[in-house]
Amino acid sequence: MTAGPALSAPRRDGFDAAYDQVRGGSDIQFAPSFAKPPDPPPAWWGDVIKWLEQALGPVAQALASAWPVLSKLLLVALAVGVLALVWVILAPYIADWRERRAGAAPDWTPDQALARRLLEEADALAARGRYDEAAHLLLYRSIEDIAAKRPELLRPSTTAREIGAFEALSARARSAFGVIAGHVEASFFARRPLDRSAWDSSREAYRAFALDGG
Repeated sequence: MTAGPALSAPRRDGFDAAYDQVRGGSDIQFAPSFAKPPDPPPAWWGDVIKWLEQALGPVAQALASAWPVLSKLLLVALAVGVLALVWVILAPYIADWRERRAGAAPDWTPDQALARRLLEEADALAARGRYDEAAHLLLYRSIEDIAAKRPELLRPSTTAREIGAFEALSARARSAFGVIAGHVEASFFARRPLDRSAWDSSREAYRAFALDGG
């Protein structure tokens, strides 16, 4: 019965010794450590803060009192900026639309009375077998008519083929002019005299355009 306490004493002494050994080691930290608080700012920094408060304080108060007006001005500026951006994006398309509209009207349409007289003169040449001269007369008078009604389209170096491709002219006008110019160019440059069928093609192209509501 008395052996129990005698046997437990060495065990407690061994635990205390181990505990003291662990606590006495320097490689394990048992006490909490706290970071060193930062040093207070220098005195001149406080002077700078006070100077900024004194200098910017009135400005901040003025902005606060004027904010209702400033907010509206900012909204107006934002709206103007958006509109300016939209204009920058759409301006090229608007300019192109205006050019197309200006270039397409008024279209070149020969006067019907003048067109009939021109056909009579050309028919008189064709009746004598002078088909080349008759077709050239239609082309030359048409160029004169375009120069009178749409002078901005022509330059001294403009060729008949270029005129026939003008987008400013209607599709019917380009078609008629292209047929006549094609025959005249073949006759003039290729030295191929026009026959009756070539003349009839040129005459019908001009007549259909000038006299059939072109």
